[in-house]
Amino acid sequence: MLAQDREAVRRYIEETGLPFDILIDERRDTIRAYGVWHRVGLDAWNIARPAVFLVNQDGSIPYSFVGDNQREYPAQPEMLAAADSTG
Repeated sequence: MLAQDREAVRRYIEETGLPFDILIDERRDTIRAYGVWHRVGLDAWNIARPAVFLVNQDGSIPYSFVGDNQREYPAQPEMLAAADSTG
């Protein structure tokens, strides 16, 4: 089982028009490194909490969001404003 479905991510990018790349973490290496993976939860297992990390080319992280549950996501305007403010 993949951590993320490439086709679902592609459709999401097309539907929302996000102006930046999205990492597809098939092996779950990144979610473990960023501390958002959890083995067992009340509503899911072996997945990450919903999370967004805006990573600059220099590796700095000017914006992050980590949901408390599987239904909590940042608002798209919030993500876009963070991306715009970092140049």
